[in-house]
Amino acid sequence: MRPFSLSRQSLQILVAIGDEDRHGYAILQELRQHGLRLSPSTLYSLIKRLLEEGLIDELDERPDPNHDDERRRYYRLTKAGRQAARSEASELERLLVKARAAGLVPKRG
Repeated sequence: MRPFSLSRQSLQILVAIGDEDRHGYAILQELRQHGLRLSPSTLYSLIKRLLEEGLIDELDERPDPNHDDERRRYYRLTKAGRQAARSEASELERLLVKARAAGLVPKRG
């Protein structure tokens, strides 16, 4: 088993962005719906790192400029970001199978 290359928080940000372009506040809301509470400063530090690593891009275009706050920055997964998220998800899936086999997680019904 290989070590994880993304933090749990970074992976959850990639997953939150995975299905649609999102701005920072929408990412925070998505994470909160799934039980992860981050402060805005932590979120934006992680976003900065994901941008530097080439896993997400900041978009120039806006979904609906007439009904949007111009201060919002929108983010999208890059090809590398999508691949990193898939790789981490596969590793988590393998770990979950082992945890079930070890009796640490209930077996599926």
